[in-house]
Amino acid sequence: MLNPEKWVTLHADYLFNYTISRINNHDLAKDLVQDTFFAGLKAKDNFQGKASERTWLISILKRKIIDHYRKINSAKGKAEVKMNFYTDGEREGEWIEERVPNSWDNAFEKSIENDELSVVLEQCINNLPEKYAMVFRMKTIQQFETEEICKELEITSSNLWVIIHRARTQLRKCMEDNWFRN
Repeated sequence: MLNPEKWVTLHADYLFNYTISRINNHDLAKDLVQDTFFAGLKAKDNFQGKASERTWLISILKRKIIDHYRKINSAKGKAEVKMNFYTDGEREGEWIEERVPNSWDNAFEKSIENDELSVVLEQCINNLPEKYAMVFRMKTIQQFETEEICKELEITSSNLWVIIHRARTQLRKCMEDNWFRN
């Protein structure tokens, strides 16, 4: 059962931290979290209870983040097209290929590829069993100390390392199936 009245108290910090690690823009991160809450309110009748409230909100937030990157990349593409044509004279409408700097080194394509890789990696992490995903994120992404994780999750350090190993094995398989073979 959803409890929208408590979303800000229960989930805002978590969603913000999740967003800021992917967007790296404080104001935009706040806006995306706010958009997530609004979208959640609009879609609350579609909540089936198959996931926790937070997991459901994260899935909405992920789509907001992906939409943000698509919008940016689309705007950049349109700007690039406008700049890459001669606008007058005998060559009007032709590509200005000789004007493209060689030093760009495909940075835009690499940026898109990194964004796409991040999306696939996040999907793979989300497909892990909940405890595996939590431990993996805490140790590898958020860089918590082993002792902190063990105390918070009430597990032994040897259990933590077994979980990390299993999570990495499953992630490697998922990434091979969903990223490297595409």
